[in-house]
Amino acid sequence: MLELTMAAVSAADEGATAGMLMADAPSEPGAVLRVGRDKQVCRLSTPDDWLFVSRVHLEFLCGPDGAWQVTWLRGSQPDPSSEVRLTVGEYAQPIGYGGTVPLPRGGSGEIVIHDRTAPRSVNVGFYHEA
Repeated sequence: MLELTMAAVSAADEGATAGMLMADAPSEPGAVLRVGRDKQVCRLSTPDDWLFVSRVHLEFLCGPDGAWQVTWLRGSQPDPSSEVRLTVGEYAQPIGYGGTVPLPRGGSGEIVIHDRTAPRSVNVGFYHEA
């Protein structure tokens, strides 16, 4: 099972947890969870006017072995207006535009989408139940 929590944070409400959204999916091959502005496709959706987030920005996919990975999907623009960073414990790494990173089995962490033009972010916490 992969559990996600998401909070959209602007400078005005940094540190607030109100409005946190949650989603989960079983660790079965082909299971998918998406994060983005498109409420029709994404289980976790951001405000419509947060254009630094693509319609479908992040895709969590369960592979044939039950392990999860996250992909920063390429949007309609050649250069993104955001940065994405994965943090697991003390380890942090950027995720490249169009890049895929495996999530630790039985671990937890956070993926943050930072707006490059304003003090706001989308924080997606994850817990991969082994």
